[in-house]
Amino acid sequence: MMRSEYSRLWSNSRWSRLLTCFIMCGLAGGLPLIPVDGIVPSAEAQAVPAAVRRGQSLLQRGLANDAIAAFQQALRSSPNSLEAKLGLAQAYQKAGKDADAWTAYQRVLEQAPNNVPALKAVGLLGGYRPEWQVRGIEALNTLLSQNPNDNESRAQRALLLGFQGRYSESFADYQVALANNPTPDTLLGAAKIYTYSGNYQQALEFFRRYQATGKKITDYGVPAYAIALRKTGSTAQSVQVSEQELRKSKKLDGLAIELRSELAQSLAANGQVDQALATLEPLRGRQDAALPLARALTTIGREQRRTDLYSEGVALYNSVLASTPNPNPALVREIADVLSEVPSERAQALSLYQQAAAAQPNNKTLQLKQLILANQLGQLSQAEFRDRLLSQFQPLPEDATDRLALAQALVPIDPPDPELLPIYESLLASNVDAPFLNVRVAQMYLQRNQVAQARQALAAYQATAAGANDLTPELLLADLDRREGNLEASARRYESIINRNPSDRLLSSALRGLAGIRVAQGRADDAIAIYDQLLTRDPNDLVVKLGRASLAYQANRMTEAEASAVLNEWLQQRPNEAPPELFTLVGALPASPEREALYNSLLALDPDNTGVQLRRLQVIAKRDPIAAKEEVAKLIARNPNNIGAYFVQADLATALKDYELAIASYQEILQREPNNTGALLGLGGVRFTQQKFAEARDIYQRVLEIEPKNLIARTNLAELNVADDRRFTALDQFKELNAEQQAQSGQTNPELDNRIQEVEVDILKRRGFQPPWERY
Repeated sequence: MMRSEYSRLWSNSRWSRLLTCFIMCGLAGGLPLIPVDGIVPSAEAQAVPAAVRRGQSLLQRGLANDAIAAFQQALRSSPNSLEAKLGLAQAYQKAGKDADAWTAYQRVLEQAPNNVPALKAVGLLGGYRPEWQVRGIEALNTLLSQNPNDNESRAQRALLLGFQGRYSESFADYQVALANNPTPDTLLGAAKIYTYSGNYQQALEFFRRYQATGKKITDYGVPAYAIALRKTGSTAQSVQVSEQELRKSKKLDGLAIELRSELAQSLAANGQVDQALATLEPLRGRQDAALPLARALTTIGREQRRTDLYSEGVALYNSVLASTPNPNPALVREIADVLSEVPSERAQALSLYQQAAAAQPNNKTLQLKQLILANQLGQLSQAEFRDRLLSQFQPLPEDATDRLALAQALVPIDPPDPELLPIYESLLASNVDAPFLNVRVAQMYLQRNQVAQARQALAAYQATAAGANDLTPELLLADLDRREGNLEASARRYESIINRNPSDRLLSSALRGLAGIRVAQGRADDAIAIYDQLLTRDPNDLVVKLGRASLAYQANRMTEAEASAVLNEWLQQRPNEAPPELFTLVGALPASPEREALYNSLLALDPDNTGVQLRRLQVIAKRDPIAAKEEVAKLIARNPNNIGAYFVQADLATALKDYELAIASYQEILQREPNNTGALLGLGGVRFTQQKFAEARDIYQRVLEIEPKNLIARTNLAELNVADDRRFTALDQFKELNAEQQAQSGQTNPELDNRIQEVEVDILKRRGFQPPWERY
């Protein structure tokens, strides 16, 4: 993604004039005249008009404005003088009149297309403004066709290609330029472009090589350096270098704007969100700061789950797009990347990707991003998306840059599709620099219940620089503990994350995870209190309201009407957004014919969501049970390896009391995943309902072999003893479970308390005793 260079490229920055090549400008001592088309001027000194010689003399003495007047006079008398045209262009350039210089050099090249000084100048000036980049690349193409060993020109072309987002071509040039005794400027340029491309570890290596030459990273190199540091886990150092450079700024110019943007992102990543927002305050309302401000706001909004900041950043991106007549593909892609994360903006994002792809038809990353959006917009089913992705990207692209871009496009997909695991694993095996891909792989293994592999993937991420200080793996490890029945160990992990005061995003995730554990422990009220804590932090967070409503409704702490009211509030205020909490609440509420359109719209986004699919099929079953069964059969036929579809079939069959179909569905799951505790618990429940208590008992024992502390299995075994008229054994089991939870959390489980009392009452009544509380 393009970063700090854009603001500089839109202005006539003074720094760029200092980079002008001495040979081009005729400023090197001892150069009497400027070569034109390879002709040594001293050999034809008498043929050069006197006005031109006077202009060249003035230019050599540093009198640029006087030289401009002299060359203009020469052109009035000799309009076709190539020497005068070139001299005028170089005088404009030395005077800092970049636009005039650019136009003047074009006139030179119209007359002499192979003029080396003009080609070099156009190549250099091409880096000053986005609209000049393509012409600059063309000029350098011509130069390199004449002299392929011109490493200076090759490095400059690599830089411009990088500005255009044509990273594969850029890196191909850098590979040559860097292999031939590169200059410090070449190293610095490579460091910046590798940063913009997302290859942060490699970028850091180039920054360090640049520093090893004795040079200090200054000017526009600093924001790029800060990005590379932040993205590789050195957030505190990123803050430090940005602050040091910003203190040197006397005014809010292009560089200061870029520094503030990056500093704010680093501060937020370092947990200093308020300070980050204060850093951005001077940028608000400035047109020249719109793009850097948009980058900062969307990054912070994304990381902190601040929809207000993200929405503000999106609006700024749209304003930049509207005010840029011919945006280059890199900018178009950057804006599309951001818009693609907002459901209501995805149609526009797809259009922008198509626009960028028209300029770069062989860019595989743009092809992938279009597939992802088409899937999210319902234009491609999940199965079609999966098939096209596998067909287009297996085998992986040979180019390392394409592989990196592919990995970076896959990383944001959450949750990832476990059927695409081969692509993710192939990317990691190719040593692509995308550490977070390991986390996505761990998620896939978790979906497959392959716990050992998930732990290995998380360990691989934690061993990287980016993962060493990232608490995200702790969230997944807490979920692993939960899956293995170690509820209190899972709770301790969540509490450890919370106590470390992480970013808002991680804190919210940890609080939600802890709430889930409290539900599993039968402590619904504690879980609801955690959601209330989240709402205290942000009373207007509708996503948290959805999550709380889903939890409270399932725990019988909220009526169906109250939960439906929360759902309706969401649909009225944010009808075009569909967070996971919306799917959860819709799947928790009873099936309703009035919500059939909602079910269909949600399933267009996530066709395999089991909760919503079940509710839709239940609605269909009310009017036509056979049609509902046919629908779920189609769901399975579309993707026979989708475990979720079998769960939907099992739940629907259970609701229709077609227990044989339910059993067959659970057995299909267990054939694929013998240790799937969800399927085992479901099968045990069906056998329990059929009063096949011995079979149910064996199934629950099997669950406990996999997850020794599984609360549902242990509770159901106690219930089996009640059903088998072993009430004293059941009572002991309920009390044991309650004592364990009290030892772990300091309080008993209200649900177990009630069940213990019910069993005790039943025992007393069977013995002819009346409970004391019923005597009066």
